[in-house]
Amino acid sequence: MLTFEEIVEKAKNFSKKPTQEEFLEFYGFYKQATAGDCTTDEPEDPVRKAMWNSWKEKAGMSAEDAKAKYIEVYHKYAPQYE
Repeated sequence: MLTFEEIVEKAKNFSKKPTQEEFLEFYGFYKQATAGDCTTDEPEDPVRKAMWNSWKEKAGMSAEDAKAKYIEVYHKYAPQYE
């Protein structure tokens, strides 16, 4: 079974770039798993704001749960991007 870190590397090396919406699914769980709850101010830039919102939505989720969810998202999209 692959570790979270190994899954992250595999996701970074997808053969095609995921859509923005798919990327945001990965991003929010990754940030929650590696940095914990979002404590930064909401950015004004629309792209950064979408990323911030994706992370902020995961507030209160444990790192282990966020890692498990990230792995679920990976398995959801891997067939189309590997």
